[in-house]
Amino acid sequence: MPDPIDVVAAVIEQDELFLACRRAPGRSAGGKWEFPGGKVEPGESPEEALVREIREELSVEILVTGHLTSDVTGPIRLICLRARLEGEAPATSTDHDELRWVDHATMRDLDWADADLPAVRLLSSR
Repeated sequence: MPDPIDVVAAVIEQDELFLACRRAPGRSAGGKWEFPGGKVEPGESPEEALVREIREELSVEILVTGHLTSDVTGPIRLICLRARLEGEAPATSTDHDELRWVDHATMRDLDWADADLPAVRLLSSR
């Protein structure tokens, strides 16, 4: 069995709310919610990849503040890293059709992508 592909996701928290992004129709997992991010490229650390991906997808800067979870779901190892915005909140995304700030309780109400569920369960249980 091949090694899983490393993918990073930003768990961006601001004012006790978390940024959730809905995959645009026509994309893989279209309509599902996720924490934004993407693939780790060769030679990148997960933190470097996440800063690059968020800059590309959301046109904002983040500071990675710690590790939340790492879980393998199918062919993907999703590394969820805690982050905070450095400046303005994102208004649009290249990969998503909706951005929403959710709290611990309402987070569970969204239809999350399978790979994000372990982090969602952890965050929504506090």
